Amino acid sequence: MRRADRLFQIVQHLRARRLTTAAQLAQLLAVSERTVYRDIRDLSLSGIPVHGEAGVGYCLDRSFELTALMFTPDEVEAVVVGLRMAQAFGGHRLRNASVTALDKVVLALPKHRRAEVERPQIYVPPVHAHAEVDPMRETLSSAINDRALLRLTYADDSRKKTERDVEPLALHFWGSVWTLAAWCRKRRDFRNFRLDRIETCARTGETFKDDPGKTLSDFLRAVGVR
Repeated sequence: MRRADRLFQIVQHLRARRLTTAAQLAQLLAVSERTVYRDIRDLSLSGIPVHGEAGVGYCLDRSFELTALMFTPDEVEAVVVGLRMAQAFGGHRLRNASVTALDKVVLALPKHRRAEVERPQIYVPPVHAHAEVDPMRETLSSAINDRALLRLTYADDSRKKTERDVEPLALHFWGSVWTLAAWCRKRRDFRNFRLDRIETCARTGETFKDDPGKTLSDFLRAVGVR
């Protein structure tokens, strides 16, 4: 890693946390604590308001703002590939947003580095098989953001239909299918619903709160993600 990139990462890390030790920074950046001490000293001498001391920890003055948005080459590649995936799989809303977001990434880079946006050779062709669930995905995404209770007509593996009132939490893409993670009031438990099996979906007019035990974080713990 170039020293300039390392100094930038130190500043970003300090901006995101109240207190960080030299040992934590050394582990994050794969350098010695002596190197971190030297970098902290140089940042302070250059005018970056770093507070703290060796053996205690460091923090950045909350009034400090880093206006220039910079990416490492690997971060540029990650952003470009991620936006290409959003264009292919994200539906109409995210597809449009990914185009404008990529324009902003280009503008955020110095002119001599803008060619890096064309460098990633990982492409994601549009998957038209998912177009049929695009309208449903947009409806569900909006309901998740609004904390809107939904009434679904859902068909299980045997095509048996049931009506469910659910609290939508998140959408997941598994490569071949999309699913809705939700708290099912009928089962009083978390459930995953395949979007291609949701026959009808409507808001009830009721909203829900993030009650303990029924949140997205609780769902992720329940399925072993956290």
